[in-house]
Amino acid sequence: MAYVITEPCIGTKDKSCVDVCPVDCIKGSDEDEQLFIDPEVCIDCGACVSACPVEAIFADSDVPAQWASYTELNAEYFKGASINPGTRL
Repeated sequence: MAYVITEPCIGTKDKSCVDVCPVDCIKGSDEDEQLFIDPEVCIDCGACVSACPVEAIFADSDVPAQWASYTELNAEYFKGASINPGTRL
């Protein structure tokens, strides 16, 4: 299981989650609308969940249905794909 950053992060990018991540798996450039979690590096510790002020982070098995596409968006970000969080995969 990995954690996923979803729609509430868009435009916020608070980065509190980055500060608490013990494995540095949360990334995002200044140009990105949101932050992303690398599912290959995430150790499922959950530290990011309580640090997120907009409640945008969920375990991949608990992502709300309306944001299900964000699971793939997070993974694709780390595969070098050009993505836009507003795009549904």
